[in-house]
Amino acid sequence: MKRVDLHIHSTASDGTCTPTELVLEAKKAKLYSVALTDHDTVSGIDEFMEAGIKYGLRTIAGVELSTEYEDTEIHVVGLFIDPENEALLGQLRIFRDNRDNRNLKMIDRLREEGFQITAEEIYERYPDAVVARPHIARFLVDTHQVEDMQTVFDKYIGEGCCCYVERYKISPMRAVELIRNAGGVAILAHPCLYKISDETMNRMIKEMKKAGLDGIEALYSRNQGSDEQKYRALAKKYGLLISGGSDYHGTNKPDIQLGTGTGDLVVPKKILLDILLFMKTFRDR
Repeated sequence: MKRVDLHIHSTASDGTCTPTELVLEAKKAKLYSVALTDHDTVSGIDEFMEAGIKYGLRTIAGVELSTEYEDTEIHVVGLFIDPENEALLGQLRIFRDNRDNRNLKMIDRLREEGFQITAEEIYERYPDAVVARPHIARFLVDTHQVEDMQTVFDKYIGEGCCCYVERYKISPMRAVELIRNAGGVAILAHPCLYKISDETMNRMIKEMKKAGLDGIEALYSRNQGSDEQKYRALAKKYGLLISGGSDYHGTNKPDIQLGTGTGDLVVPKKILLDILLFMKTFRDR
């Protein structure tokens, strides 16, 4: 069975593989197609698409936008976006500026806790990345100040910890609008990760559907038990597409592999073909 992976990350956000390396890894894994969906940035898309042409792999331009719904962080994936869309780029610039300010505040708090870390060191070490918490955690581990990245998050920069700073977010509905206006397909990412009630999930999906939501990521690395069936049923209930992906981050999430997630993820080619058919049938391209 030919497989796809419609949710992966590169060094342009918080992954450890460059966009070109992702294409090579996908070729090695014999994937039919992959989508680059970096967090709140499209800076890796050009390299990714060029590598796809060079190495003969079907590559998809994507993005993953950070949002908030009733105090819960919600992510929305966009597939087949135009990475030069001005409205999208404008919002991404706002994300970047707010993230930079947040990084500075967290670094200051870490210094107050006694860590040897400066903003200059972080940004020099990751010059081409959208610097965020994983880069700060990696720096503390690489400089032997903390044993592992999980400890950095659990004790210092995870939500509610002493050095944590809230991040700027938009609503899921606004994310859907931005993705749709950029010509993309809007997908509710990894619903299994959200600690919200079924009532809240249904209410949110209704609101997102009204804004133009196209699909749900029902196939995902960290699904458990009947999660896939649950989210397939929700997709059917609201007339939404099914999407799926590993959420591959390289060594930043070492238990998740490209294409197979934690080992048993299968996103068949038909998932992508259904999305393409939807775009051809219902979108004026």
